[in-house]
Parts: sequence; C-alpha cells; structure tokens
Amino acid sequence: MTRNKRFSQPQRAVLGWIGLILLVTAFSLAQEHQLSPEKQTQIEAAVSKFMASTHVPGVSVAVVENGDYEWGSGFGLADVENNAPASEHTLFRLASISKSLTATAAMQLWERGQIDLDAPVQKYCPAFPEKSGPITTRQVMGHLAGIRHYKSGSQDDPEVGNTKHFDNPIQAGLDFFKNDALLSEPGKQFHYSTQGYTLVGCVIEGASHAKYVDFMRQNVFVPAAMDHTQTDDRFAIIPYRTRFYQKTESGAVQNADFLDSSYKIPGGGWLSSAEDMARFEVAILNDKLIKRATRDLMWTPLKPSDGSKDGYGLGWGNGYDSGIASVGHNGGQQGTSTALTIAPAKRAGVVVLTNMEGADAADLAQQILRVLVGAGNTPKK
Repeated sequence: MTRNKRFSQPQRAVLGWIGLILLVTAFSLAQEHQLSPEKQTQIEAAVSKFMASTHVPGVSVAVVENGDYEWGSGFGLADVENNAPASEHTLFRLASISKSLTATAAMQLWERGQIDLDAPVQKYCPAFPEKSGPITTRQVMGHLAGIRHYKSGSQDDPEVGNTKHFDNPIQAGLDFFKNDALLSEPGKQFHYSTQGYTLVGCVIEGASHAKYVDFMRQNVFVPAAMDHTQTDDRFAIIPYRTRFYQKTESGAVQNADFLDSSYKIPGGGWLSSAEDMARFEVAILNDKLIKRATRDLMWTPLKPSDGSKDGYGLGWGNGYDSGIASVGHNGGQQGTSTALTIAPAKRAGVVVLTNMEGADAADLAQQILRVLVGAGNTPKK
C-alpha cells in the first residue's frame, strides 16, 4: 500500500517560499519580454496616424526587442464587409518579403554544402535554358542575373494580374520567362526580378530533392515556429486570411483586383501573420535557421561589375535611417503592402502587414523601429 507523504510545518513553509520565488521569477521573466507601455503607446499612435492618412482598412504589427518577440496587435478590419477585426494572427499576402524567406532556405542548403552559389544554375535547375553567359544562384538571388521582372509592370499585364491557378508552381513559373533574353550580361547590373526567384525555387528543389513548398515548411517555418505561414491558395479555405483592398483615384476603398500568385510563390506568393514573421525575425537574430556567418553573407550587398551602387544582398536589402543600420524587405501586390525590418546591432525587428496595396508600410515600420531603439529624428544618410 502506498502512503501519502506528509510534510512537517517547517517543510511546508520552505516549499511555500520556493513556490513564491518561482512565481516571482516567472513573472519577472515575463515582464522582461513585454513591450513597455510607453513604447506601445507611441507605436499605436503611429499606426493610428498611418491609417488615418492612408485609409488602409487593416494593419497588423509585431515587434522584436532584445532578440525576443515582445508584442503584436491588429488594427482596423481584416474584412470590411463582415466587420471582422484584424489581429496579430491575421494572414496577409507577404508579396516580396517572400524573397527573404526563400533566400534563407537557399542559404541553409549552401551551408550544408548542397548548393554552390557560384555554379551555373543549370546544375540544379536543368529546366532553365543556358543563356548568353553563365548565370549563378548568387547572381539570381542578388538580382544581378539580368532576368527580367514583369513584362510591363502594369496591373493589366497577364503576369502581374495572373488569374490562372497552377498545381506545379515552379515549372509553371519558369515557363513565363525562361526563354526570354537577358536584360544585361550576368553580374553587370541590378535588375529587380520576382521571376528570378522562381528560378531560385527551382534550384532549391534540385539541390534538396524536395518540393520547394515542402522544403520551406520543414526547414524554415517549423523550426521558426511559424505555424500559420502558407501559400496564398485562392481556392483553399484559410482561417484568418484577410480580404484584399485597393483605393480608387477618388480615395474610396474597394476590393482589389483578382490575383492567383501560384506562379510566383518563391518571390511573392506566401501568406503570413505579423506574429509568424516576428518569430522568423527572432529565429534569424538568434541563429536558429542559419549560422551567424551565413546570415552575414546573406546580408552583404553585392557589387555589380558596372560599378554601380547596390544595397541588396541575397534576398535582403540594406538600409540606414536615423542612425540605424537595418536589413529587410518590402512588399506590394494586389491587396497588400508589407515591410519586414531588422536592426541586427540592436537585436530589434518590426513587421508591418496591411491589406491594401500602395500604402507605405516601410515608412511605418521605420517609425516603429525608431521607437524601439530610441533613435531621434536625425537626418537620413
């Protein structure tokens, strides 16, 4: 027979003190990972001003301080017609922030010795034809390969406003541009290209022997605890996905033009929340996805051979504002404007996701970053 263990009065007192110490310690640790009320008030004021000036229906914001996710919140509406509020869990189109996710996956494979960044891309993606000069994965990731962007850049362009769904996104995406001539000699000039990131996705598939989407999920999203990040499948029922809006010339808010982004997932086809993207920032800052040296290489700007200035690394842009050196990416497409910003030296980060195109999410992100690190309004450099 098992007897219940009884504690003496002194033992119970000691256990009580231990429990109290543990409770206080846990509360103190929780407090350390909370945004201060003063900073939260300043951020909320900046968001309120941004929404009033842009008429964006919904915004989600998340912030990282000291390498930890500290606060996230939603403002306005994720669905205007149904009066559904936005939150830090609302899923927005990331648009070109997708490139930073894809680049991180490619650098994992480089770190493992599975990708040679300076080998011709055909080593991993034989479906991409040889061009006038050899093209490397490094050049494609840094937009130096000479691969074009959208044909016209107009919303009426069949690429920009694609409405067809593709079940094989990498192969279908390559078919849009693989046979086109290069805009310049590889390595010579910076030509921003979302299409080029479909080629990076093909390289990832060839090097990893896994489907691009599956590799991203298993090697980036799961390790970073990005539980809700997924492709923007227009036919799927996706909880918490926002509706997408645009503004007319008269300033009225209306539903955005239709888009099926299944042909450009690596460069602009992921959905995510502010909370998930903050967790991505935490994973990057704490070397959970790639090593510090790999991260620094990814963030180092490339040098076009024509001598022009370039602030873009491998899937990430570099900036300097109000004394703050930062890296990140902005995004914009039908029904979304987004910004992801990290100040590595400050171990701080900001995510701003909105459900309306044409809004300056990057400026709001920079304002919030200045609040986080206590930077003054010094002139930009």
